[in-house]
Amino acid sequence: MNYYLKKRVIGLILLLNSIIGYSQVERIEPLNWWVNFKNTELQLLVKHPNISEAIPSISYNGVSIKKTHQADSPNYLFIDLDIDKTTRAGSFNIVFKFKNGKVIKQTYKLKERLKPSEEFIGFNSSDVIYLITPDRFSNGKNSNDIDKNLLEKSIDRTNDYARHGGDIKGITNHLDYMERMGFTAIWPCPLLTNDMPNGSYHGYAMTDFYEIDPRFGTLEEYLELSNSAQKKGIKLIMDQVANHCGLEHWWMKDLPFKDWVNYQKNYEDNKRNWSDKVTITSNHRRTSNQDPYASKKDHKIMNDGWFVSNMPDLNQRNPFMAKYIIQNSIWWIETAGLGGIRQDTYPYPDKEFMSEWAGAIMEEYPNFSIVGEEWSLNPLLVGYWQKGANNRDGYESHLKSPMDFPMQHNIVEALNENETWSTGLIKMYEGLANDFNYATPKDIMIFPDNHDMSRIFTQLKEDVVNTKMALGYILTLPRIPQIYYGTEILMNDSANPGDHGLIRTDFPGGWDGDSIDVFSGEGLTIAQKDMQNFIKKILNYRKNSKAIHDGNTIHFAPFSETYVLFRILENETVVVIINKNENPITLDLKRYDEVGLKGKTLKNIVTNETFFWDQEMTLNSKGISILTTKK
Repeated sequence: MNYYLKKRVIGLILLLNSIIGYSQVERIEPLNWWVNFKNTELQLLVKHPNISEAIPSISYNGVSIKKTHQADSPNYLFIDLDIDKTTRAGSFNIVFKFKNGKVIKQTYKLKERLKPSEEFIGFNSSDVIYLITPDRFSNGKNSNDIDKNLLEKSIDRTNDYARHGGDIKGITNHLDYMERMGFTAIWPCPLLTNDMPNGSYHGYAMTDFYEIDPRFGTLEEYLELSNSAQKKGIKLIMDQVANHCGLEHWWMKDLPFKDWVNYQKNYEDNKRNWSDKVTITSNHRRTSNQDPYASKKDHKIMNDGWFVSNMPDLNQRNPFMAKYIIQNSIWWIETAGLGGIRQDTYPYPDKEFMSEWAGAIMEEYPNFSIVGEEWSLNPLLVGYWQKGANNRDGYESHLKSPMDFPMQHNIVEALNENETWSTGLIKMYEGLANDFNYATPKDIMIFPDNHDMSRIFTQLKEDVVNTKMALGYILTLPRIPQIYYGTEILMNDSANPGDHGLIRTDFPGGWDGDSIDVFSGEGLTIAQKDMQNFIKKILNYRKNSKAIHDGNTIHFAPFSETYVLFRILENETVVVIINKNENPITLDLKRYDEVGLKGKTLKNIVTNETFFWDQEMTLNSKGISILTTKK
């Protein structure tokens, strides 16, 4: 090539390079997408300096830009795509052309789906869920304990509110333990980045909805957890938050719209001197969602108020925020092959949006499961949120599983109280009688305790026998049971009941050098080993018990400080006998003749002892007996 011509070509290339930017945009979310969804629409959030001035274009078969939307901030652009049913997986460039001639290219990837929507199977009444606070369960990888790029930079196991170092690898390392115990699903508290200056260990103040917190691990390690769990028949449930984010979320420094979060102006006017004094917090009056007499003011402060001062309330009435949250949930289901979602603070967001959110997920994944937290002791409120509820206002939630706080409360009261006409075991009996209020009782999640309330052993005044009665009853109800890590070894918060840091105590054996190791049994007391074995026996029986999963339920009103419940399906009957008598008592079995057990031999699923059901049964001591006709 002629020297001067070559020089001109090189000069032209340099000039083009100065005009065409090959650097990617600052942020694009979702990070990728998939082909062959039922819903062909996708909305991209693009964040980059002055990106609103750019005109995007795409040249890829089956992908078209339907519309672009400028935000209030010039640094955002929202792009509506249509991904045709014929579109093939692959990568393409989104080309952004600016008025000044500058061009930025962003590569975007469409992946092939690993399995059809119908094959995403959620949790159900055949499952028992193990709830884990990841920071407090097991430290499987010391190298990620501290991340210098994040605000909270220390580990202190002596401080109940500091980070302790538990991580995803620690959960994966102990899947064998969960499998042996008989758990069929795990629910870790949120694992996404919480770049908050303190208290970041719990995970509920998310600062990036698309990133695993590096102190918990990597996306690859999260996917390894999901895949390893599935190989053991264990489903992975993701804890998500649609109501709020953390104050240090990246978008709080440059909010896309003037109504991206609720009470946004209040925040923007005071953010340099932000404090509790200028926060509009929720009044937490959740009944305003159903109350036909609720004032507009009470309803607004309930749904729009910030959950706490460092957790801004997301405005799901903004259509771009709404799509962002829905797409984020679907992205995680598809990325990790999830077996369910637990949605935090379910009644706090806009309830019409929550119907849209759950509906969009269940439309795409008809066999999936979502559980929503409604911390209310009123079964009318809990039942309102379940799919199929006959609500007078016509509201349809599309939510399969609310959480049974009313029954949990009834069980604790029943076992702590003395027996009278209106106290004691009657609370359990009448609590279960409220199932007429629920569309599908067996889809409701029941639990003895969780990460936000005192341990069941503490709630039951450290009475081991009462704790067994509570757990045995919960695991045989027409429900989906959830057990919090450590409940199986009588972990407690009795030194300071209700203290969240103490409730979320480190799991013994999860750290190198622990003198007690739950996984091996080393150092456990006789009572702890006994409780662990008790739960293990029930869980492993329950795995294959169709009567417990789907059977009919019959229970008899408490009598002489006893309460008897039956679960029946075809040739299997499970009998649950709760006895509060300290001294021996004889039951007249003719009272239960309608169940049809006379002349049958039953086996105690915990002790393996057999019993011939005839005229009477003597109960020698206080406790619970779980019998089965199954051979």
